[in-house]
Amino acid sequence: MSHKPITPVLDKVHLPSDLKALSDRDLQRLAEELRAETISAVSETGGHLGAGLGVVELTVALHAVFDCPRDKIIWDVGHQCYPHKILTGRRDRIRTLRTKGGLSGFTKRSESPYDAFGAGHSSTSISAATGFTMARELGSECGDAIAIIGDGALTGGMAFEALNHAGHLGKRMFVVLNDNEMSIAPPVGALSSYLTRLYSEAPMQDLKAVAKGAVSLLPEPFQEGARRAKEMLKGMAVGGTLFEELNFSYVGPVDGHDLDTLLHLFRTLKTRAQGPVLIHAVTKKGKGYAPAENRADRGHATARFDVQTGTQHKAPSNAPNYTKVFAESLIDQATRDEKIVAVTAAMPEGTGLNLFAERFPRRCFDVGIAEQHGVTFSAGLAAGGMKPFCAIYSTFLQRGYDQIVHDVAIQRLPVRFAIDRAGLVGADGATHAGSYDIAFMANLPGMVVMAAADEAELVHMVATAAAHDEGPIAFRYPRGDGMGVDMPAQGVPLEIGKGRIVAEGARVAILSFGTRLAEVLKAREALAARGMAPTVADARFAKPLDTDLILQLVAEHEAIICIEEGAVGGFGSHVAQFLSEQGVFDKGYKFRSMVLPDTFIDHANPADMYAAAKMNAEDIEAKVLDLLGVAVAKRA
Repeated sequence: MSHKPITPVLDKVHLPSDLKALSDRDLQRLAEELRAETISAVSETGGHLGAGLGVVELTVALHAVFDCPRDKIIWDVGHQCYPHKILTGRRDRIRTLRTKGGLSGFTKRSESPYDAFGAGHSSTSISAATGFTMARELGSECGDAIAIIGDGALTGGMAFEALNHAGHLGKRMFVVLNDNEMSIAPPVGALSSYLTRLYSEAPMQDLKAVAKGAVSLLPEPFQEGARRAKEMLKGMAVGGTLFEELNFSYVGPVDGHDLDTLLHLFRTLKTRAQGPVLIHAVTKKGKGYAPAENRADRGHATARFDVQTGTQHKAPSNAPNYTKVFAESLIDQATRDEKIVAVTAAMPEGTGLNLFAERFPRRCFDVGIAEQHGVTFSAGLAAGGMKPFCAIYSTFLQRGYDQIVHDVAIQRLPVRFAIDRAGLVGADGATHAGSYDIAFMANLPGMVVMAAADEAELVHMVATAAAHDEGPIAFRYPRGDGMGVDMPAQGVPLEIGKGRIVAEGARVAILSFGTRLAEVLKAREALAARGMAPTVADARFAKPLDTDLILQLVAEHEAIICIEEGAVGGFGSHVAQFLSEQGVFDKGYKFRSMVLPDTFIDHANPADMYAAAKMNAEDIEAKVLDLLGVAVAKRA
């Protein structure tokens, strides 16, 4: 007797509403198939794997019970949203994740009505959910708001600000604490210890069930006393008091991979909940895929990989990685100066400070997802006589800007800012682009701002920062591999505010700030073939400017072009302001500035993103020819 093949449940699901027709048994099968589909897709595209695998059951349960898009599911950070995307009409495009023209690796409002709130940075979901909740209360067509936030993201102060406000408002909303003991790096601090104690004790839902059954058997006069005793027991034995003191009803810890429990819990809460509720779900990052479960970061971010073995397919490179160059240079400086300390905000591996921590564990500090605290903590270290290197990605340093101004710059404290992921970073897209740090750092009085043109220059800039005690100093460098240049044996401090001539030429001078220098030199080769090779200079410093070099270039050339991997308002703007004050433009002098365009550039590989920004070698060549009035044939 032949049996018909069983149709995968996932094939029946095109939108979340389709889950309503499935039995709980079918939902179990759906979760299994969804996990396999997520693994298969990420194996082809690369991306954030572990976080999504950890929330498969949560994703199925939430979409089976709540009614999206009227109900708003808000994924904190968003790197765990791949299963959500598969269930919300994007399965046919899931293998375009993080590629040019494809799906974003994070939630994105313009991509789907099921992405209620865009993300990329952490600790924002509870604030957004509170906003949706009050929009509903004020008559908007919003349903329930459900924020899913990890235990690592809960270390961000903004999350507690939101919990405090939501508890004060007292309106019905849900916060799911996805507690996997693992953000990108293991979470740090007292909160992590507190959560660990919570689920090391008897589960709260068991205590509630026992207490409820026992109270019902008592005579009426004794029931009130028993209820009070139950509340005291709950606080003593489990400790959900922290959240309940913020006026949240606390439920948990629950097994975040037990789909039956999650379905029962969410159905009950959807029917009965009145005010704000926090559901504490314990999950495992990378769940269900051994290669991810066994990795130190639980498969947080991965290149394309072989599903059977988990082996990643990474293109080989002979050039050193910028982040590793920074880390090794800092270690080298720290071996000779015991006052050098390092600070990161939950990104020890991403910034290379895990290597520093291995060598100097007492002098390396991971403050958690708390950039504001990290900057002011660094300021305190500097005020206390230490030499702090505050290593934070450009995109995340934005979150600590008030502290940079108020706690560092105004007090002229010698905090050294190591700004990783400068410029356009590729597949993570606009939320992670390091586009603005030149502008927001260079406008601060007393701030020194450097950009490395290559990995050798980065070594010297680490040495420069280590030697600089007169005030704050920052140096920026991109993600990925360097240029393959010869490396110095040891970093040598640069003269503050002095650039260098890289190649002598005529008519036009190109003044480069950062790693576009390599593209500038490619453009120069093409222009030299036309008999019009420009002079190329590496500014090194956006602040203070090398005014002597700039005036020399003006005196010896018909025009200057500045180029930088940053938005308008940065290096080129400072050069233009200086030249304007010198009266250079009154004489008709030609000046152009190549900056990132006034738009958010969508995810693609970095070369495609810089092509979109018109900042590659052919664009630089065209800019020079246009400035000189030479007709440029359009490329097909």
